[in-house]
Amino acid sequence: RQIIASMSLIRDSEDGKKRLRQLADNVTYFRNELRKRGYIIYGDSHSPVIPVILFTLANICAFAKECLNRGLATVIVAFPATTMLGARARFCVSASHTREHIDRVLTILEELDPMINLKMSTNRPGSAFLDFWRHFFTRPKVPTRAVDEAS
Repeated sequence: RQIIASMSLIRDSEDGKKRLRQLADNVTYFRNELRKRGYIIYGDSHSPVIPVILFTLANICAFAKECLNRGLATVIVAFPATTMLGARARFCVSASHTREHIDRVLTILEELDPMINLKMSTNRPGSAFLDFWRHFFTRPKVPTRAVDEAS
């Protein structure tokens, strides 16, 4: 009964519609900013729960501690709830968040990136992910014939 009453209040009232629009705007803004800055995010594009991939247990421990030191509460999830390299921070966006709140979270993430290496997206040039793995997949240029050495 309470769920039906809550849903009809949200759906049918002007304030409810306004909050739904605000929530959608906040989710879209936060997701787009994260993606644009090079973070790997999972989940449905309309979900207010936005997982940011941190990969390793060491990353999530450092991330949680540094976020707390900056006044940001985070929810972190790691193995066995995820794959071994699927550790993530889950951000829950609400309609009550302001653009300033969201920008503050983005600023904190930018401060932490150099320490923890959070930006792992391969969609950005100079990606830390690519920089780390590139040497495993590229061969050094070795001359194949004696003629090549002389040139």
